Amino acid sequence: MAGEREEEGLKPIIPQRRREIQRLEGFLCVSASLRETGFALEFKQLRESLPCERQLSAHMKQEIDQFCRYLATERNVSAHTLKAYLTDLELFHDFVRREQGGTADAAAVTHLLVRRYLAQLHGECAKSTVGRKLAAIRSFFRYLVREGSVPKNPAGLVSTPRKEKKVPFHLTIDEITSLVTAPTGQEVLALRDRAILETLYSSGLRVSELTSLDVGGVDLLEGLARVLGKGGKERIVPIGSKARGALSDYLAMRGNPPFEAPLMINARGGRLTSRSVGRIIDKYILMLATMKKVSPHTLRHTFATHLLEGGADLRAIQELLGHASLSTTQKYTHVSIDRLMEVYDKAHPTARKKG
Repeated sequence: MAGEREEEGLKPIIPQRRREIQRLEGFLCVSASLRETGFALEFKQLRESLPCERQLSAHMKQEIDQFCRYLATERNVSAHTLKAYLTDLELFHDFVRREQGGTADAAAVTHLLVRRYLAQLHGECAKSTVGRKLAAIRSFFRYLVREGSVPKNPAGLVSTPRKEKKVPFHLTIDEITSLVTAPTGQEVLALRDRAILETLYSSGLRVSELTSLDVGGVDLLEGLARVLGKGGKERIVPIGSKARGALSDYLAMRGNPPFEAPLMINARGGRLTSRSVGRIIDKYILMLATMKKVSPHTLRHTFATHLLEGGADLRAIQELLGHASLSTTQKYTHVSIDRLMEVYDKAHPTARKKG
């Protein structure tokens, strides 16, 4: 009897699960840009990660579908951003459905309901995560207001939680030198690993930008790379001499592949993934056994910090990092105490030593 009841309970879930998968496949079909940025490769993981118990009302389902299709086609968001919006909105829908007694009506959502949802999240998520979820809800209702589906945006009256100010962890010059020179040997994988580490530190790339690069996107003679950042924004970044040398050695070992080939490949010849780059860095960190946990993004933090400490202009660093807002770059204005004392000693009249 228990087995029969369990089987009956699964019956409504299976077709619902199938419909959700078809929805995501629809986003993949309508947006060529998502296919090009590797969304097809991540689709299987995204599909498996979706809770199978979702029971969206038809009206809310249609509104979420329309909004996500708008993000994919008109806003040209990345695969990661689309996944985050979709997950956050469906979790919010579940909360609304429970609060409204089994149905979810976007027009009936108030700012008090949104606040209750955020209050529930505060004990479970970091403030930055709560802020991201609120931003997704706010964007969703802004879209519905524009479409005439709701009269006003209830999330517009809810303030974003103040984020904790965290100083980005970065490596010292000695530490980063030890890391980028850790790969030794002349076999193709060692040359590739050295090229990855040198390029991430030399150009301050996001790991997704590096893995999406093709051979034709790098000009070793000019020392430049053309990368596609967040929101499909293209920018040109410089490549330092050591990174150029490492890339040149790696590509020569691969027989100078054609321009359309991936710049970084795995042992099977496929394009390297962001997760694989993380594992590569972990391997060399363990070999050195002298550092804390270092992620690919740590090299980006290190790039920005060392530029700033070397006297680079903050707006120049903003352009190199591909930040849309200068406020994002300002988190790198932290500098070491030694650097602060050096500036103080040189600049302040009473701090100068008498000769």
